[in-house]
Amino acid sequence: MQTEKEIIASILHFIKPDQNIKVAILNGSRANPNAPKDFMQDYDIALYVESLDEAEKYKNNQNWQSKFGELVIVQQNNFDDNAFIFLLQYADSLRIDLSFHDLKTLQTKLKNDSLSIVLYDVKQLVGDISKSNESTYFVQKPTRQEWDATLNDIWWLQICVAKELWRNEIPLAKKLYDVYIMNQLKTLVTWTIANQKDWLVNTGNGGKWLKDMLPEALYNEYLSFYSSANIDEQWDKLLHIGPFIQQIAIPLSVKLGYDYPLVYDENVSHYIQRISTLRKGAAHL
Repeated sequence: MQTEKEIIASILHFIKPDQNIKVAILNGSRANPNAPKDFMQDYDIALYVESLDEAEKYKNNQNWQSKFGELVIVQQNNFDDNAFIFLLQYADSLRIDLSFHDLKTLQTKLKNDSLSIVLYDVKQLVGDISKSNESTYFVQKPTRQEWDATLNDIWWLQICVAKELWRNEIPLAKKLYDVYIMNQLKTLVTWTIANQKDWLVNTGNGGKWLKDMLPEALYNEYLSFYSSANIDEQWDKLLHIGPFIQQIAIPLSVKLGYDYPLVYDENVSHYIQRISTLRKGAAHL
């Protein structure tokens, strides 16, 4: 397995002969001094070119991809601004995400991504940039509107899930619970951590570093709300998620100076409890 230094050198050796490429920036976890390190971390490389039209040659002939090893799979995606990216997974676990961007967007994208290390700058176009840091990835303090919307959503969705469980329509129930409720729960947990750290914390993509930031008991309790497709288990998770929301959201509301929707809490908890005991085929509650 090659070292990080060797892989970066190999990538630079590949791009330097192309005079259309003016700047190469390393982004992502490998540019983050605080991120856990392992051999499967991606190499997120952003290339800035004078002509995206000329860079299309990398799409038209993709033989170049084998220069970095034995490919397992490739995904190629296009962005709204005509930039594009190749996601390259190799058999030795090397993963390179190589993107091509218009040089005119360089300063804007550098401003929006503080995890940036300059690897190549043929015309000294980057200028002075801060040392790579997590500042643009810090959890943002919610506005009152964002707080109200999140709390409304996490209580509203519980009714939707309860109805689908009563109907035994498990795929939709799982989508509503696993995707939407759990995402909002993660948001509340993330806000709790960030508030304790003065909103100067990065919890990682999808909250992947929560386990290192929460007390073990609280983290395990949070994880316990993920469930299988077993309908009884799902009902149990749904009926117990309310007290957990109260546990984290009520103290947080006080610290933020926002209202906690106690009426929603009480009304929804009572309503879904009634649905949980409703017989199949009932015509009314």
